Amino acid sequence: MDNFAAKTSTVPKIQLDIQRDYCKKVKKVISQKYDSQPLACVVTYGCQQNVADSEKIKGMLNEMGYGFTDERTNAQLVIFNTCAVREHAEDRVFGNVGALKKYKHENPGVIIACCGCMMQQPHIAEKIKRSYPFVDLVFGTHVVHELPGLLYKALTGKKRVFEIPDTDGVIAEGVPVLRDEDKRAWIPIMYGCNNFCSYCIVPYVRGRERSREPQQILKEAKELVESGCKEITLLGQNVNSYGKNLEPRVTFARLLRMINDIDGDFRIRFMTSHPKDCTRELLETMAQCDKVAKHLHLPFQSGNNRVLKAMNRNYTREKYLSLINYAKELMGDSLSITSDIIVGFPGETYEEFKDTLSLIEEVKFTSLFTFIYSPRKGTPAAQMPDPVPAEEKGRWLRELLAAQEKISAENMKKYAGKTFKCFVYGKGKPGGHSLEARTDGNIIVEFDGDESLIGTFKDITVTEPLTYVLKGRLAE
Repeated sequence: MDNFAAKTSTVPKIQLDIQRDYCKKVKKVISQKYDSQPLACVVTYGCQQNVADSEKIKGMLNEMGYGFTDERTNAQLVIFNTCAVREHAEDRVFGNVGALKKYKHENPGVIIACCGCMMQQPHIAEKIKRSYPFVDLVFGTHVVHELPGLLYKALTGKKRVFEIPDTDGVIAEGVPVLRDEDKRAWIPIMYGCNNFCSYCIVPYVRGRERSREPQQILKEAKELVESGCKEITLLGQNVNSYGKNLEPRVTFARLLRMINDIDGDFRIRFMTSHPKDCTRELLETMAQCDKVAKHLHLPFQSGNNRVLKAMNRNYTREKYLSLINYAKELMGDSLSITSDIIVGFPGETYEEFKDTLSLIEEVKFTSLFTFIYSPRKGTPAAQMPDPVPAEEKGRWLRELLAAQEKISAENMKKYAGKTFKCFVYGKGKPGGHSLEARTDGNIIVEFDGDESLIGTFKDITVTEPLTYVLKGRLAE
């Protein structure tokens, strides 16, 4: 393998060794502080990257001697890993943190901490400092690997601990991970974003793009496959930008081929792709690699070129459609396409919104993730005139959802009677005996089966296509 060198800031081993020493110190402190093993509750909001960060947080807490609980009021340590992408997510965080005020008052030994993207914003950190005095520890996205040292200060010091450095970001390899599942796993391949879409706060809170070295990613993937993992999802704010800071350059498509060559029966997924960096090479790699899922999540956000320019998306409607058409040409009906849409971007007119409607009619997406525009303080879009009232934007959203519902229902009909290799990932609805699986195209299939099938691949025949899910049975 080539010797790749990353032009980015990698946390030196000596600093990680210091954090391992803090793990031992925390373990000693909590053994003296609590009569039994203390429990930690890690509450995660937002994207899969936050989920991956929380798995690292739990990995470090496990090393420090904590057990885990989902009940906040049973925990001696509560950590809120927050999301800043939309206002609704922020409101939920403030409400849930505030709800612990009484619990903290009655149990002063409890440590309450907040981290993640919200905390990387100075005005949010200041609000926590001023209005939530019972929060003991606040740390940003760039110092997750320093949790042991920060927690030690919170446990032993007299002052609240705030650690929110304003940097371009680092990469910390070797941080312990406690995964939520053993058959499905997330692998972050890069961090940060350089795109600066005018509505998005992510580049400000996650820092600049920085890619992990392929050797580290391959090592992690091989270990997961050898341990029995069946689905690996590669994560990045824009996976298509992977490798730009590596010397020599390695593209995301090449990385996919490297992972695809690992021995074993497993499936590779990835998210999220940005259309401006989506290449024909990537689409050809998807088509040619048997382990890479034929599911393309390619957010287009708006079907109107003026709005796309105002969003600073750096592609056009025509460029997007050319990518989609080439992907369909390569993969045909095996390809499932999903996307993200923002409705009611500042200055968007109803006529421009109709261009989004016409695009979804042309592409025929499997499903969509749709959002009404949410202003984020510190982004250019938050300063733009926004004359359309929320009620009108809501009507546009309902019109979009109704159109996509018809498209999804029609799409699903083509799967009737077909058999798919599906990954069985969990139980179905509570009270029933069904299980849920996902096709290669990431479509949910509900079927009756024994729980022992969870975590395996099974061939399932579709018996009834619904609007967004399929009903099926084990193939004979």
